[in-house]
Amino acid sequence: MSRLQGKTALITGGASGIGLASGIRFAQEGANVVLTDISDTRKDDAVSQVEAAGGKAVFLKHDVTLEEDWQRVFKEAEEAFGRVDILLNNAGIGLRGNVEETSYDDWKKVIDVNLNGVFLGTKYGVIHMKENGGSIINVSSIEGLIGDPGIAAYNASKGGVRILTKSAALHAAQYKIRVNSIHPGYIKTPMIGSDPEAMKYLTSLHPIGHLGEAEDVANMALFLASEESKFSTGSEFVVDGGYTAQ
Repeated sequence: MSRLQGKTALITGGASGIGLASGIRFAQEGANVVLTDISDTRKDDAVSQVEAAGGKAVFLKHDVTLEEDWQRVFKEAEEAFGRVDILLNNAGIGLRGNVEETSYDDWKKVIDVNLNGVFLGTKYGVIHMKENGGSIINVSSIEGLIGDPGIAAYNASKGGVRILTKSAALHAAQYKIRVNSIHPGYIKTPMIGSDPEAMKYLTSLHPIGHLGEAEDVANMALFLASEESKFSTGSEFVVDGGYTAQ
């Protein structure tokens, strides 16, 4: 039997990058997939790719910083597929700036998407999944484990996701809901750009000798979504090519 047969996954930031790769991977293992994203420009292509992988898919436009959007998205996901079993809180943004130069507006923007959005998702994930149990997977970063002088707001937001995950896991255990975080290294997605010199530098930071692919994170998300991880909750799962081992 496929690893996610009969289950429904809701994935934020699902139109590209890690979110889309996870939707495809989940579909390959039998899941119904609800892709959400703040932009709907790529929705048809994203849904087509997931369905081509073997699953049923729907797209919902979604601003993760709005509580009313979370309420609507869960309602529409349940109308489409009955219930949600897996939530992948993947949507995020990155803005550079050290603690001295980061504007308060930029700080609030990053915290609002990366941390407040994950809080709202986890909150409503627990509310909607508590009857049947399930898995909530929060995408943090290696920057939620270590510091970088040039990304103060991003560090704070991803570190917040790490410890929020632990608190939520302890609360949600009573409902048989697992809550874990994934901490990717630098992954070849639109967020890191394509400048050759920058890519060369980023690659040099990873002892394994190359950057990660979105599929590398999707495979970890699949493990956490499946019953193979039934004894894992409140934990960090690092996918970073050795970056944080140094």
